[in-house]
Amino acid sequence: MSRGTSALTQTLPRTPGAILGALIETTKPRITRMVVITALIGSALAALAGEMPSWGALLWALLVVSVGTGLSASGANSLNQWMERARDAQMRRTAGRPLPVRAVGPGAVFLFGTMLSLAGAVLLWVLLGPVPAAVSLSCTLIYVLLYTPMKVYSPWATLVGAIPGALPPLIGWTAIAGSHDFSTVLDAGGLSLVAIMTIWQLPHFLAIAWMYRDDYEQGGFRVLPVLDPNGRLTAWTMLITGALLLLASLSPILALPGTIGAGYGIVAGVTGIAYLVLCIRLAREKTVAMARRVFIASVIHLPILLLALLADALI
Repeated sequence: MSRGTSALTQTLPRTPGAILGALIETTKPRITRMVVITALIGSALAALAGEMPSWGALLWALLVVSVGTGLSASGANSLNQWMERARDAQMRRTAGRPLPVRAVGPGAVFLFGTMLSLAGAVLLWVLLGPVPAAVSLSCTLIYVLLYTPMKVYSPWATLVGAIPGALPPLIGWTAIAGSHDFSTVLDAGGLSLVAIMTIWQLPHFLAIAWMYRDDYEQGGFRVLPVLDPNGRLTAWTMLITGALLLLASLSPILALPGTIGAGYGIVAGVTGIAYLVLCIRLAREKTVAMARRVFIASVIHLPILLLALLADALI
């Protein structure tokens, strides 16, 4: 009997505290925290690049962006786990999640995820405006209705899934740049952040899928490493997207002249080249160990970029 199958037969005690803890776990708190941070970076850069609002207005906007984005992301993650509960039970890395071990019922997770998603969008709309709310709702709908079901049919789901992961900075940007003006979604500054986040996710996720290829195959997910046993296409895809990430990471300099300058450019260039070198090594060696190194580097690379952006804008 596989670990996933045995997990389905296990039922954990369902005290109110345990149920609440299990529901919170379905929101993937670490991922949600990162989503909120990227949204706040978008708000901060919009404030620094445009007409700076009063401190009171800025702090209020940051608070609403944090809570609204956090609720929306949490809800989307819960709905994702609700939809994938049977497949999660077949994968070693996810068999211990709340739904496979029956720490909470699927109906409760569905209701919880739906309420959080709607609450986040409504909160953003009522307290800030329709634009950040629409961007937030788009993230949820693409993630739940397109990306999640598409993963079992096509490796192109990875690219589709990068879209909701890339839009949170635009929630924060539009909240400051013009929460009632839909043209702000096309601001160059906001789109430069979206470009970074979109491309960053591709080699990052492919590294994860390479590391857990057997798990994804067991779960029935048609991610690229599952369909590419020798790793050649996956490695080249990661190399190409690593090179594109270097270019995208420099785009804020052009998008936000006078706000982002040479200091950030040096950081982005050095870290981007270092990351690209690891992708080149992966293309040569094609090993799980190198895929893990690329994954670790991606986790380090993004926070450095975001901090450098904020620091350069402040200075």
